[in-house]
Amino acid sequence: MFQKRDGTDVDLFDTSMIGLERGMAGANLREQVLSNNLANANTPGFKRSDVDFHDVLAQAFSAGDNVSQLSNMTFSIQNSGGTTMTADGNNVDVDTEMSDLAQNSLDYQGMTSVLASRVGILKTAIGSVS
Repeated sequence: MFQKRDGTDVDLFDTSMIGLERGMAGANLREQVLSNNLANANTPGFKRSDVDFHDVLAQAFSAGDNVSQLSNMTFSIQNSGGTTMTADGNNVDVDTEMSDLAQNSLDYQGMTSVLASRVGILKTAIGSVS
């Protein structure tokens, strides 16, 4: 926070910046969970997990006080026990996990690109050129 000349407070990082940071954290957690699924693709009895950070972000943005909602949001890991399992009780499909990892990587790269653009705008606004 900083103050303008008229004494009003201005938050340098608006809800979109906070949302991007939280979205990147969610994508990072999802990447770890999906990688764990792949690592355990041949582990008998292993049940795949996933993180649905998109819905959590959407709910936070649709709430009234976005900054508070975004700052306090948490992502949870859900087990996917209801899908078809192999004879050994494992329900990891390597092709699905690889596809989900690729999509998640695109999500993360997109958020990184938008965040870099926003930081560039801030640098220009404060007169920093690099």
